[in-house]
Amino acid sequence: MSTDFQQARIALGLRLRELRTEGGLTGRQLAERLGWTQSKVSKLETGRQTATPDDLKAWATGVGQPGAASELTARLKAFESQYRSWRRQLAAGHRPVQDTLTIEYEQSTVMRAWEGSMIVGMLQTADYARHVFNAYVDLHRSPRDVEEAVRARIRRQESLYRPGRQYRIVMGEAALRARLCPPAVMAAQLDRLSGVIGLDTVTLGIVPFEAQLALPPANGFWIYDERLVIVEDWHAELWLEQPENVALYTRVWDTLADAAAFGSEAHRVLTRCRRALGAV
Repeated sequence: MSTDFQQARIALGLRLRELRTEGGLTGRQLAERLGWTQSKVSKLETGRQTATPDDLKAWATGVGQPGAASELTARLKAFESQYRSWRRQLAAGHRPVQDTLTIEYEQSTVMRAWEGSMIVGMLQTADYARHVFNAYVDLHRSPRDVEEAVRARIRRQESLYRPGRQYRIVMGEAALRARLCPPAVMAAQLDRLSGVIGLDTVTLGIVPFEAQLALPPANGFWIYDERLVIVEDWHAELWLEQPENVALYTRVWDTLADAAAFGSEAHRVLTRCRRALGAV
Protein backbone atom coordinates (compact mmCIF):
# COMPACT_ATOMS: atom_id res chain seq x y z
CA MET A 1 0.00 0.00 0.00
CA SER A 2 1.36 3.42 -0.88
CA THR A 3 2.56 5.78 1.83
CA ASP A 4 0.36 8.54 0.39
CA PHE A 5 -2.71 6.31 0.61
CA GLN A 6 -1.98 5.29 4.19
CA GLN A 7 -1.33 8.86 5.28
CA ALA A 8 -4.65 9.92 3.78
CA ARG A 9 -6.42 7.08 5.57
CA ILE A 10 -4.82 8.10 8.87
CA ALA A 11 -5.88 11.72 8.29
CA LEU A 12 -9.45 10.58 7.69
CA GLY A 13 -9.30 8.56 10.91
CA LEU A 14 -8.17 11.60 12.87
CA ARG A 15 -11.12 13.55 11.50
CA LEU A 16 -13.48 10.74 12.53
CA ARG A 17 -12.05 10.78 16.05
CA GLU A 18 -12.41 14.56 16.18
CA LEU A 19 -16.09 14.31 15.26
CA ARG A 20 -16.65 11.60 17.88
CA THR A 21 -15.03 13.58 20.67
CA GLU A 22 -16.93 16.71 19.66
CA GLY A 23 -20.08 14.64 20.06
CA GLY A 24 -19.05 13.70 23.60
CA LEU A 25 -18.89 9.97 22.86
CA THR A 26 -16.38 7.31 23.76
CA GLY A 27 -15.43 4.74 21.18
CA ARG A 28 -17.47 2.11 23.02
CA GLN A 29 -20.54 4.35 23.13
CA LEU A 30 -20.37 5.09 19.41
CA ALA A 31 -19.90 1.41 18.60
CA GLU A 32 -22.99 0.52 20.64
CA ARG A 33 -25.00 3.30 18.98
CA LEU A 34 -24.06 2.06 15.49
CA GLY A 35 -24.25 -1.64 16.26
CA TRP A 36 -20.55 -2.08 15.46
CA THR A 37 -17.72 -3.72 17.34
CA GLN A 38 -15.47 -1.39 19.26
CA SER A 39 -12.53 -2.72 17.27
CA LYS A 40 -14.09 -1.39 14.05
CA VAL A 41 -14.33 2.10 15.52
CA SER A 42 -10.72 1.85 16.66
CA LYS A 43 -9.46 0.61 13.27
CA LEU A 44 -11.25 3.39 11.41
CA GLU A 45 -9.87 6.06 13.72
CA THR A 46 -6.30 4.79 13.52
CA GLY A 47 -6.29 4.27 9.74
CA ARG A 48 -6.02 0.49 9.94
CA GLN A 49 -9.27 -0.03 8.01
CA THR A 50 -10.70 1.82 5.02
CA ALA A 51 -14.17 3.23 5.65
CA THR A 52 -16.97 2.74 3.14
CA PRO A 53 -19.33 5.58 2.17
CA ASP A 54 -22.02 3.89 4.29
CA ASP A 55 -19.63 3.77 7.26
CA LEU A 56 -19.00 7.49 6.96
CA LYS A 57 -22.67 8.35 6.68
CA ALA A 58 -23.46 6.24 9.74
CA TRP A 59 -20.57 7.81 11.67
CA ALA A 60 -21.72 11.36 10.92
CA THR A 61 -25.27 10.51 11.98
CA GLY A 62 -24.07 8.64 15.07
CA VAL A 63 -22.05 11.57 16.39
CA GLY A 64 -24.91 13.98 15.76
CA GLN A 65 -23.40 15.74 12.74
CA PRO A 66 -25.13 14.29 9.66
CA GLY A 67 -23.98 17.27 7.61
CA ALA A 68 -20.37 16.07 7.95
CA ALA A 69 -21.11 13.03 5.79
CA SER A 70 -20.47 14.89 2.53
CA GLU A 71 -17.10 16.17 3.79
CA LEU A 72 -16.04 12.69 4.90
CA THR A 73 -17.15 11.12 1.62
CA ALA A 74 -15.19 13.72 -0.35
CA ARG A 75 -12.07 12.85 1.64
CA LEU A 76 -12.59 9.17 0.89
CA LYS A 77 -13.04 9.74 -2.84
CA ALA A 78 -9.91 11.89 -2.96
CA PHE A 79 -7.58 9.12 -1.81
CA GLU A 80 -9.49 6.25 -3.37
CA SER A 81 -8.87 7.86 -6.76
CA GLN A 82 -5.20 6.87 -6.46
CA TYR A 83 -5.85 3.46 -4.87
CA ARG A 84 -7.96 1.44 -7.28
CA SER A 85 -8.66 -2.07 -6.08
CA TRP A 86 -9.06 -4.73 -8.76
CA ARG A 87 -12.18 -5.96 -7.00
CA ARG A 88 -13.85 -2.62 -7.56
CA GLN A 89 -12.42 -2.00 -11.02
CA LEU A 90 -13.32 -5.45 -12.36
CA ALA A 91 -16.87 -5.53 -11.03
CA ALA A 92 -18.13 -4.90 -14.58
CA GLY A 93 -15.37 -6.88 -16.30
CA HIS A 94 -12.01 -6.18 -17.93
CA ARG A 95 -13.27 -4.22 -20.93
CA PRO A 96 -14.12 -1.05 -18.91
CA VAL A 97 -10.62 -1.10 -17.40
CA GLN A 98 -9.10 -1.21 -20.88
CA ASP A 99 -11.30 1.69 -22.01
CA THR A 100 -10.17 3.77 -19.02
CA LEU A 101 -6.52 3.15 -19.85
CA THR A 102 -7.11 4.07 -23.50
CA ILE A 103 -8.12 7.56 -22.37
CA GLU A 104 -4.79 8.00 -20.59
CA TYR A 105 -2.86 6.83 -23.65
CA GLU A 106 -4.75 9.25 -25.88
CA GLN A 107 -3.93 12.13 -23.55
CA SER A 108 -0.21 11.37 -23.51
CA THR A 109 2.71 11.92 -25.86
CA VAL A 110 5.65 10.17 -24.20
CA MET A 111 5.00 6.94 -22.33
CA ARG A 112 7.56 4.87 -20.44
CA ALA A 113 6.94 1.34 -19.23
CA TRP A 114 8.73 -1.27 -17.16
CA GLU A 115 7.56 -4.87 -16.98
CA GLY A 116 9.58 -7.75 -15.63
CA SER A 117 7.10 -10.61 -15.61
CA MET A 118 5.07 -10.55 -18.83
CA ILE A 119 4.86 -8.82 -22.21
CA VAL A 120 3.47 -5.29 -21.86
CA GLY A 121 -0.12 -4.96 -23.05
CA MET A 122 0.72 -2.48 -25.82
CA LEU A 123 2.90 -5.12 -27.51
CA GLN A 124 0.82 -8.24 -26.88
CA THR A 125 -0.61 -10.35 -29.66
CA ALA A 126 -4.30 -11.16 -29.43
CA ASP A 127 -3.61 -14.80 -28.56
CA TYR A 128 -1.14 -13.88 -25.82
CA ALA A 129 -3.53 -11.25 -24.40
CA ARG A 130 -6.32 -13.83 -24.37
CA HIS A 131 -4.31 -16.13 -22.12
CA VAL A 132 -3.40 -13.26 -19.80
CA PHE A 133 -7.00 -12.07 -19.45
CA ASN A 134 -8.26 -15.60 -18.82
CA ALA A 135 -5.69 -16.02 -16.05
CA TYR A 136 -6.76 -12.79 -14.35
CA VAL A 137 -10.46 -13.61 -14.70
CA ASP A 138 -9.80 -16.85 -12.84
CA LEU A 139 -7.71 -15.10 -10.20
CA HIS A 140 -10.12 -12.24 -9.47
CA ARG A 141 -13.30 -14.22 -10.26
CA SER A 142 -14.41 -11.31 -12.41
CA PRO A 143 -16.93 -11.29 -15.29
CA ARG A 144 -15.59 -13.28 -18.24
CA ASP A 145 -15.56 -10.60 -20.95
CA VAL A 146 -12.23 -11.80 -22.31
CA GLU A 147 -12.94 -11.31 -26.02
CA GLU A 148 -14.20 -7.75 -25.49
CA ALA A 149 -11.11 -6.96 -23.40
CA VAL A 150 -8.78 -8.42 -26.04
CA ARG A 151 -10.40 -6.35 -28.78
CA ALA A 152 -10.09 -3.18 -26.68
CA ARG A 153 -6.40 -3.85 -26.01
CA ILE A 154 -5.58 -4.59 -29.64
CA ARG A 155 -7.51 -1.52 -30.81
CA ARG A 156 -5.45 0.65 -28.45
CA GLN A 157 -2.29 -0.59 -30.15
CA GLU A 158 -3.22 1.47 -33.22
CA SER A 159 -1.58 4.41 -31.46
CA LEU A 160 1.79 2.70 -31.95
CA TYR A 161 1.60 3.84 -35.56
CA ARG A 162 0.59 7.46 -34.94
CA PRO A 163 3.34 10.01 -35.56
CA GLY A 164 4.22 12.14 -32.57
CA ARG A 165 3.82 9.41 -29.97
CA GLN A 166 6.76 7.86 -28.17
CA TYR A 167 6.63 4.51 -26.41
CA ARG A 168 9.76 3.79 -24.40
CA ILE A 169 9.36 0.25 -23.15
CA VAL A 170 11.78 -1.80 -21.09
CA MET A 171 11.14 -5.43 -20.18
CA GLY A 172 13.12 -8.06 -18.32
CA GLU A 173 14.22 -11.20 -20.13
CA ALA A 174 12.08 -13.17 -17.69
CA ALA A 175 9.00 -11.62 -19.33
CA LEU A 176 10.10 -13.13 -22.64
CA ARG A 177 10.51 -16.58 -21.13
CA ALA A 178 7.51 -16.84 -18.81
CA ARG A 179 5.31 -19.64 -20.18
CA LEU A 180 1.94 -17.95 -19.77
CA CYS A 181 0.71 -19.53 -23.00
CA PRO A 182 1.51 -22.48 -25.32
CA PRO A 183 4.90 -22.40 -27.10
CA ALA A 184 3.36 -21.59 -30.50
CA VAL A 185 1.60 -18.54 -29.05
CA MET A 186 4.79 -17.44 -27.30
CA ALA A 187 6.80 -17.86 -30.50
CA ALA A 188 4.40 -15.59 -32.37
CA GLN A 189 4.60 -13.11 -29.50
CA LEU A 190 8.39 -12.98 -29.67
CA ASP A 191 8.19 -12.48 -33.44
CA ARG A 192 5.85 -9.57 -32.77
CA LEU A 193 8.44 -7.98 -30.48
CA SER A 194 11.12 -8.33 -33.12
CA GLY A 195 8.84 -6.53 -35.56
CA VAL A 196 8.22 -3.48 -33.39
CA ILE A 197 11.90 -2.73 -32.73
CA GLY A 198 12.11 -0.84 -36.02
CA LEU A 199 9.03 1.33 -35.44
CA ASP A 200 9.72 5.07 -35.25
CA THR A 201 7.38 5.43 -32.28
CA VAL A 202 8.78 2.57 -30.20
CA THR A 203 12.02 2.19 -28.27
CA LEU A 204 12.19 -1.35 -26.91
CA GLY A 205 14.83 -2.41 -24.42
CA ILE A 206 15.31 -5.80 -22.82
CA VAL A 207 17.21 -6.33 -19.58
CA PRO A 208 19.07 -9.63 -20.10
CA PHE A 209 19.55 -12.09 -17.28
CA GLU A 210 23.28 -11.37 -17.16
CA ALA A 211 22.87 -7.58 -16.84
CA GLN A 212 24.30 -5.85 -13.80
CA LEU A 213 21.40 -4.18 -11.98
CA ALA A 214 21.54 -1.08 -9.79
CA LEU A 215 18.03 -1.73 -8.46
CA PRO A 216 15.97 -4.90 -7.97
CA PRO A 217 13.32 -5.09 -10.71
CA ALA A 218 9.96 -4.85 -8.97
CA ASN A 219 6.36 -4.15 -10.00
CA GLY A 220 5.45 -3.17 -13.51
CA PHE A 221 4.47 0.45 -14.12
CA TRP A 222 3.67 3.02 -16.82
CA ILE A 223 4.64 6.70 -16.78
CA TYR A 224 2.37 8.99 -18.81
CA ASP A 225 4.31 12.12 -19.78
CA GLU A 226 5.31 13.82 -16.53
CA ARG A 227 1.82 13.77 -15.02
CA LEU A 228 0.84 10.23 -13.99
CA VAL A 229 2.28 6.88 -12.94
CA ILE A 230 0.17 3.71 -12.85
CA VAL A 231 1.67 0.91 -10.76
CA GLU A 232 0.18 -2.58 -10.80
CA ASP A 233 -0.02 -4.99 -7.88
CA TRP A 234 -2.02 -8.17 -7.32
CA HIS A 235 -4.78 -6.47 -5.35
CA ALA A 236 -4.87 -2.97 -6.81
CA GLU A 237 -3.45 -0.29 -9.07
CA LEU A 238 -1.90 2.88 -7.73
CA TRP A 239 -2.52 6.05 -9.76
CA LEU A 240 0.15 8.50 -8.61
CA GLU A 241 0.07 12.12 -9.72
CA GLN A 242 2.29 13.80 -7.14
CA PRO A 243 5.39 15.29 -8.87
CA GLU A 244 7.76 13.65 -6.38
CA ASN A 245 6.28 10.20 -7.15
CA VAL A 246 6.45 10.75 -10.90
CA ALA A 247 10.08 11.82 -10.52
CA LEU A 248 10.87 8.75 -8.41
CA TYR A 249 9.44 6.30 -10.94
CA THR A 250 11.18 8.13 -13.75
CA ARG A 251 14.50 7.60 -11.96
CA VAL A 252 13.65 3.91 -11.52
CA TRP A 253 12.84 3.62 -15.23
CA ASP A 254 16.07 5.39 -16.20
CA THR A 255 18.06 3.01 -14.00
CA LEU A 256 16.45 -0.09 -15.51
CA ALA A 257 16.88 1.31 -19.03
CA ASP A 258 20.60 1.75 -18.35
CA ALA A 259 20.84 -2.03 -17.91
CA ALA A 260 18.80 -2.86 -21.02
CA ALA A 261 19.86 -4.02 -24.46
CA PHE A 262 18.48 -2.08 -27.43
CA GLY A 263 18.50 -2.46 -31.20
CA SER A 264 20.59 -5.36 -32.50
CA GLU A 265 21.48 -6.44 -28.97
CA ALA A 266 17.79 -6.67 -28.10
CA HIS A 267 17.30 -8.75 -31.25
CA ARG A 268 19.95 -11.18 -30.02
CA VAL A 269 18.15 -11.61 -26.68
CA LEU A 270 14.89 -12.22 -28.53
CA THR A 271 16.58 -14.77 -30.79
CA ARG A 272 17.90 -16.82 -27.89
CA CYS A 273 14.51 -16.70 -26.15
CA ARG A 274 12.88 -17.84 -29.40
CA ARG A 275 15.44 -20.64 -29.73
CA ALA A 276 14.72 -21.78 -26.17
CA LEU A 277 11.15 -22.57 -27.22
CA GLY A 278 12.47 -25.30 -29.49
CA ALA A 279 10.89 -26.25 -32.77
CA VAL A 280 7.41 -24.71 -32.93
